[in-house]
Amino acid sequence: MSKPIFVLNGPNLNLLGVREPHIYGRSTLADVENSCAAHAKRLGHEIVFRQTNHEGELITWVQEARTDACGLVLNPAGYGHTSIALLDALKSLEIPIVECHLSNPAAREAFRRHTYVSLAASGVVAGFGPASYTLALDAVNGLLARS
Repeated sequence: MSKPIFVLNGPNLNLLGVREPHIYGRSTLADVENSCAAHAKRLGHEIVFRQTNHEGELITWVQEARTDACGLVLNPAGYGHTSIALLDALKSLEIPIVECHLSNPAAREAFRRHTYVSLAASGVVAGFGPASYTLALDAVNGLLARS
């Protein structure tokens, strides 16, 4: 059996549907997970979908992806703007990494316009709400097909 695609989510994404719905929408994280699982299945993949509010746990999962995943979709949330440790973990991966954001960070506050994750990512999908995740899965799938 092939390795799954890891879909990892950073802090506050457990509050999707409640936190700032005018920015992030009304879909819950469970809705996003269900959509990702169904889409990945159509692409011929399984996913491992996780969320944490703890930077160290997110880094541990990224390190786990080194050996246990074929690709990574990562919504780092606020850690994308602050975590050099997360960047360092991502740099250890030799699998496709697609950074994913529900909103468009470039259209928001200045501090959101820089993300350390982008330095290690194969590409970025942002601004399409929950569809950002399925687009990111498409991107990982395409990158895997090229390798």
